Amino acid sequence: MIDSPPVKRDTMRRTRVLLRRHGPTAPVWRGRAAIIGGAVFVGLAAISFAWLADRANGLFHLLVMHCWWLPLLVTPAGYVLIIWITNRLAPAARGSGIPQIIAAKRDPAGAMGDLTSGRTAVLKAILTAGALTIGASVGREGPTVQLGATIMAYAHRLLRVPLNASVLVAGAAAGVAAAFNTPLAGVAFAIEELAAAYEQRMTLLVMTAVLIAGMVAQGVAGDYVYFGIVGQTLPFTAVVILAPVAGVLGGAFGGLFSRLTLWFARGGASRISGGRPLLLAGVCGLIVAGIGVASGMTWGTGYGPARAIIEGHDAPLSFGAAKFVSTLATAAAGLPGGIFAPSLATGAGLGNLLHALFPNEPTGALVLLAMAGYFTGVVRAPLTAVIIMSETTGSRGLMLPLLATALIAEPVASLVCRERLYHGLSMGFLRPR
Repeated sequence: MIDSPPVKRDTMRRTRVLLRRHGPTAPVWRGRAAIIGGAVFVGLAAISFAWLADRANGLFHLLVMHCWWLPLLVTPAGYVLIIWITNRLAPAARGSGIPQIIAAKRDPAGAMGDLTSGRTAVLKAILTAGALTIGASVGREGPTVQLGATIMAYAHRLLRVPLNASVLVAGAAAGVAAAFNTPLAGVAFAIEELAAAYEQRMTLLVMTAVLIAGMVAQGVAGDYVYFGIVGQTLPFTAVVILAPVAGVLGGAFGGLFSRLTLWFARGGASRISGGRPLLLAGVCGLIVAGIGVASGMTWGTGYGPARAIIEGHDAPLSFGAAKFVSTLATAAAGLPGGIFAPSLATGAGLGNLLHALFPNEPTGALVLLAMAGYFTGVVRAPLTAVIIMSETTGSRGLMLPLLATALIAEPVASLVCRERLYHGLSMGFLRPR
């Protein structure tokens, strides 16, 4: 039996409808392609940015080796130049990058004009690398979060997929995973810090983006452990004493850092400088340079000294306080750059102090407890702190002591600073409604 023309037309119409709904150009497939493609590019961008940051940091240390006093000139001048460029070309690139994404979730599409624009992301990466070139106490993880969310947003725009807050969270979490080579930490960070209401759909987006970005980063950079393997453990009797001490001290000092940073961000910096940001940048740069020249250890991310302390090498007891002040001065100036790595380094310095009080305890284990406590005090994300410390050191045997320390540090920090740091800073990037 031969179909009549009306039947053929009806069949063709239904076929076209099915192709639009379920074919390769259907919204569901475009959405999946945007997530997968975006995650791949986030992984590649994270590794490229890490390489750039490491080269910049290495270049500065090379300059210091040849001329110890050069930072006293270069660092303050560099602070002034970077702040001038940031304020003039990309105000949304200042600071960490995580507050920008928290603010961008309120209006994901509108945020592509500034907070998650390509211009902001590129300048953020360049200026953060520039900050490391002059010895600023910044990290690359926060900028990687902003970069990851931006890449994911552009992937969805390119494939004409609706952009929502879940997409930005997925890109940001993928950035954390790729930056630290810690997939579980990326998921935990998305839950604790970025997602106010964590829905099942967002879970799938985040898991997919994190796994793909993590695999890409691992495939390019290799399977590395950020701070090296720490196989030490602590007996229960030691944990009962050490976890509360590390939690209280880490939470108190981490909360103090958050409180001071928020004070600077909300007018304190302007009052000190009389409304002259370049003057403030120069003074902060001079402080960082003076501390760096005196200690020789507080430059850049602090990754090297932190790893050395974890491994049991001798370090000045003043390192933690020096890194605290250097990072605070850099944050007060408003330089683009994260505080993840500097906070971990400050925590390692605090752990070095604790080891002087408890010399018979394993150095690495004690330092990790202090790092988890201080990081929790700053970021107020205990689960993320525990997973980051565990994944970056392979210290599976310290999971429960780390968790106990972080759970103690969180309420202690809230007594010192009731507001969470990144959420408080995000208010400065919100548009008036």
